[in-house]
Amino acid sequence: MQKLGAETAGSERIVRRKLSDQVLERLLEMIMRGEVKPGELMPSERDLMERFCVGRPAVREALQSLDTMGLIGISHGERARVSALSAETAFRQIDGVARLLLSSSPDNLAHLKQARRFFEIGMVQMAAANAKPDDIAELRDLIERQRESLGSAEAFISADIGFHRKIAALSCNPIFVAVSDAMLNWLFNYHVELLIWSGAEEKTLAEHAVIVDRLAEADAGGAADAMGSHLDRSDTQYRHPTATLKL
Repeated sequence: MQKLGAETAGSERIVRRKLSDQVLERLLEMIMRGEVKPGELMPSERDLMERFCVGRPAVREALQSLDTMGLIGISHGERARVSALSAETAFRQIDGVARLLLSSSPDNLAHLKQARRFFEIGMVQMAAANAKPDDIAELRDLIERQRESLGSAEAFISADIGFHRKIAALSCNPIFVAVSDAMLNWLFNYHVELLIWSGAEEKTLAEHAVIVDRLAEADAGGAADAMGSHLDRSDTQYRHPTATLKL
């Protein structure tokens, strides 16, 4: 009975939380309640110390956590300012984890490419319904900008991201744009060194042009087929570091 009592007592032991964690929780509540709104300055460190009856280290650590989460911006010598919340902010918080996940297994990279294909085919169909002449002109301009960057992998990739991001933006849904940005950056930025450049750039430009032609005709089915073919071909350019490269 004594042994059982000891185990029970041990399992109900109260663990003292770090002061900075408690301060962080209070600061999050302040932001969620709207006590400090996006664009406004946070209370000074001294004010927070007095309000929560804690020392400067706990306050600074909590503020640094908020900064890491993207909820505030900290500039040297100035009070922290509350950031505007957005879907982009939310996805940016998982960039580090996504990088580790993609690097850990070839399967994870394959899953991301599959998700991207499903997502972009849906986006291009929405774009076909929403694209205006100005949007078509912008997409054609992005293709020309990409053509002008031939010879520079970094510039070519940047223009490629811009092209696909514009298609996602035609959904008029900021969450879709944030998802598109996240997936494209995980693929291009984290795996740029794995891209195999074998003269396929002109093929990419031609495929982009076909996609825009279908969008100009408001042909959702044709745009989806063109996007699917483009991604099926271009996805072979990516390899996981442990995979065997076929030249």
